[in-house]
Amino acid sequence: MSFNASKILDEVVNVEASDLHIVVGSEPTVRVNRQLQKLPGYSQLTIEDVNAFLAQVLDQDQLDILEVSKELDFSVALGKKARFRVNAFYQKGYPSVAMRYIPNVVPSLEELNLPPSISQLAELKQGMILVVGPAGHGKSTTIAAIIDKINENRAEHIITLEDPIEYIFNNKQSLVEQRELFVDTASWDNALKSVLRQDPNVVFIGEMRDRETVSAALRIAETGHLVFATLHTNSASQTVERIINVFPQDKHGGIQSQFAAIIEAVVSLRLVPTKSGEIYPATEILLGSSAVRNLIREGKFEQIDNVIHTSSNVGMTSLERSLATLIEQGLVDPDKALRFTNKPDQVRRLLK
Repeated sequence: MSFNASKILDEVVNVEASDLHIVVGSEPTVRVNRQLQKLPGYSQLTIEDVNAFLAQVLDQDQLDILEVSKELDFSVALGKKARFRVNAFYQKGYPSVAMRYIPNVVPSLEELNLPPSISQLAELKQGMILVVGPAGHGKSTTIAAIIDKINENRAEHIITLEDPIEYIFNNKQSLVEQRELFVDTASWDNALKSVLRQDPNVVFIGEMRDRETVSAALRIAETGHLVFATLHTNSASQTVERIINVFPQDKHGGIQSQFAAIIEAVVSLRLVPTKSGEIYPATEILLGSSAVRNLIREGKFEQIDNVIHTSSNVGMTSLERSLATLIEQGLVDPDKALRFTNKPDQVRRLLK
């Protein structure tokens, strides 16, 4: 059965799914509140079904690229209703599609149930803010909410570099320009090199994926701009180590000093299922205090967690403290919450 792509995307929006998977040999599968389930009314998909779906969401140039490279990132809009971030790829010799649903309206930080110290990051004028965590745990959405708060309250020039564009920003007080890899720029390196010539105040780099991207992000922040970026790391301290270790050992001293001077915050996110069947964020927040900057400068990364644990008075919090709070508030089941930390004993101690 060849099915209508718009119809199935409508169903994804209607069931409030975060993701859609189109796979040969399986029914269309969605993720709702982090749980996978089959969309009702569909049989197992054939290769003809998947190819028909791709033909409706890709143009011929994109289809040609997919056939040669065997994978492709892009975005697609469902009219004015929603957008989807898409990765098309091959598995077992067959095409597959993974789609992430992105609402047309950027949610507010309050709607995301994020703590006040994250909201305060929108008041910063310069430095680096990193939002980290596993895939699918709200990194892009959190940054979009912070950027949109800047957009609402300040007249700034905001440039985003994305692969692909996710949330679409409407100009409010700020001027927002969004650049997509292979659509608006030939390469990530070119976009990063030219962004400083475009008179930005705020720059969002979709993902710091290699040494060149990290180096460019540090340079942009060092020159007095506010830089947002994401990383796939598990914690704030691990993020700091990852940034430093992407460079050769003989460069670490200089990079540590550079990074210490510009870091304003590292926010690590986990989306935890609640007892009511929804999801709620657990957050680890590292702020660029003088103590944190000194530890980074001196390479004492193993002591960063201790500073987080003892600095709740300035807005820092550990993931374990955040999970314990959700349990104490009755929002999440303890057994489920403990699955989101590598330190379950620490959560148990906090609950005593």
